[in-house]
Amino acid sequence: MEHALAGWDIGHAEDKEWIPWGSTGDARAKVLATGDGYYVVLVQADAGYTGEAHEHDHSEFSYVLDGEYRTQGQTLRAGDAYTAAPKSVHTDFTTETGATYLSIFKL
Repeated sequence: MEHALAGWDIGHAEDKEWIPWGSTGDARAKVLATGDGYYVVLVQADAGYTGEAHEHDHSEFSYVLDGEYRTQGQTLRAGDAYTAAPKSVHTDFTTETGATYLSIFKL
């Protein structure tokens, strides 16, 4: 059976290039797939990475695959996740150990 792929963006991680993530040079990302303004991004953050404060225009989702990070004062480890609502302010994001996580957001 043949399956239609119209309207699908299926990303294979091994086919995607790493790009710099953030402004400090200690994280990298692969944009795995996009659609309707949403991005599915695999991020590898080195120990010591700190994200910049920002306000979410749209919902943002994150799932920790490996390691741990702190966001909004909460430590998340492999298997943990968060959802940030539109207009929420992200003031705390850092990893002391390094982390690999999936981020889904809309620009």
